[in-house]
Amino acid sequence: MDSVKRYFGFDEAGTTLRTEVLAGVTTFLTMAYIIFVNPAILGDAGMPKDSVFVATCIVAALASVIMGLYANYPIALAPGMGLNAYFAYTVVKGMHFPWQAALGAVFISGCLFMIVTLFRVREVIVNGIPHSIRIAITGGIGLFLAIISLKSAGIVTGNPATLVTLGNLHDAHVVLAVIGFFAIVTLDYLHVRGAILIGIVGVTVLSFFFGGNEFHGIVSAPPSIEPTLFKLDIHGALSTGILNVVLVFFLVELFDATGTLMGVANRAGLLVEGKMHRLNRALLADSTAILAGSVLGTSSTTAYIESASGVQAGGRTGVTALTVAVLFLLSLFFAPLAGVVPPYATAPALLYVSCLMLRELADLPWDDATEVVPAALTALMMPFTYSIANGVAFGFISYAGLKLLTGHARQVKLVVWIIAVVFLLRFFYLGAE
Repeated sequence: MDSVKRYFGFDEAGTTLRTEVLAGVTTFLTMAYIIFVNPAILGDAGMPKDSVFVATCIVAALASVIMGLYANYPIALAPGMGLNAYFAYTVVKGMHFPWQAALGAVFISGCLFMIVTLFRVREVIVNGIPHSIRIAITGGIGLFLAIISLKSAGIVTGNPATLVTLGNLHDAHVVLAVIGFFAIVTLDYLHVRGAILIGIVGVTVLSFFFGGNEFHGIVSAPPSIEPTLFKLDIHGALSTGILNVVLVFFLVELFDATGTLMGVANRAGLLVEGKMHRLNRALLADSTAILAGSVLGTSSTTAYIESASGVQAGGRTGVTALTVAVLFLLSLFFAPLAGVVPPYATAPALLYVSCLMLRELADLPWDDATEVVPAALTALMMPFTYSIANGVAFGFISYAGLKLLTGHARQVKLVVWIIAVVFLLRFFYLGAE
């Protein structure tokens, strides 16, 4: 036990094994939806859903183990939302590429990802992010979590005239989510250990009585992964039409994962002078996961913003990520039990975390428009385009542009100019993902 404490640095991080495990369970519960959502989305692309389910669990566990053991960060990984939708609906159904070729594109983008990581190009990019944009990424992820959680709770819903509107507040799911939110905030304010986890479990229990939730058993045998294992078509992915797809995958993976890593680490207080000490190790975790996922049979894997819920629950070391990994592996056999937790039970936890993450925006230099406006655009574009990468893109482009127009171009690092130009070219020639 003492060796575990020393390896993960419990004393330095001010944490305990119990706190880390609780944090891991909290993170898992807020992101467990991917176990069922990812097979449903990729299934629309013609992929065998059962095999995708197995691939999702395995790659999430593998990636989180690497993040926990090698990088020692409380950040979990799994196939990314948005990237899986782009894979299924744009590349396969829209552009009519076979899903095997699309997996090949994910593999190639993962190779590019690995190369820029090993040569520390990605580390240079991360360390080159301006301070104001760095702050905005954390706040923007908070806003992104907010819109995700409000939608999951049913408090916000779509509207053709106004894009979004207030949901049905008389719906039992909405009421339960509201109760869960106030319970979590109250318990956390009173310093009750495991407040977020208590709130999630509490709403789940109430859902059986008032939300129409049903129990479908505990154990089930995992299906075969053979239908998607090693089915990627790299040759097909090298065709002319799909090279643009590879570039989009690469850019979104790069800045989606990078933004999440920085935002969650900042929230956990793991940045020293604005930098992550074991950054390259963390970057290697998601690089490896993308390659593994394409081989197993799933779309790109990335760091999960839901990790912020585990950080709020006290997670500070890799044990949190390892706990998530174990739970993903158990889900192979306990899928019915994992599916019991409804989205409106985890939504209150994410909403509370999002509220806390917004306080980072107070540190912006509000008297300098060339810093504040790019930061504001970074934060606002994340929820309104439903993409962390798009938010980072608008931030870089506006930051470089405003510094140039106001005569402060010398304040901009070379890497910022390069990234801004790359994003401009992407938007002009490829469009958004």
